[in-house]
Amino acid sequence: QVQLVESGGGLVQPGGSLRLSCAASGSIFSFYAMGWYRQAPGKQRELVATITSSSVTTYVDSVKGRFAISRDNAKNMLYLQMNSLKPDDTAVYYCNTIPRPGNWGQGTQVTVSS
Repeated sequence: QVQLVESGGGLVQPGGSLRLSCAASGSIFSFYAMGWYRQAPGKQRELVATITSSSVTTYVDSVKGRFAISRDNAKNMLYLQMNSLKPDDTAVYYCNTIPRPGNWGQGTQVTVSS
């Protein structure tokens, strides 16, 4: 099973950018399809971006054109570049395997506010 550690969150103004990172270890990372999830206060966790082992990507409509998911299999790393951030993007962001998530990491807080 993959162990996951997210980082890169913070406080950013609307319109700003952040790059999230996810360090994976403990298994054969390159074989897994991966996703970035987020959970806003009082809401269910949602899957916002996915990437297959061959780097085919998908996005939820609310982040299309603003977010970009990528991976570096040689470094066991997953990334989420977030541009044109909006207050609605405020959430704790998690990485995990898809379609069946394993153990969750601690997540990284993203707060978009002026």
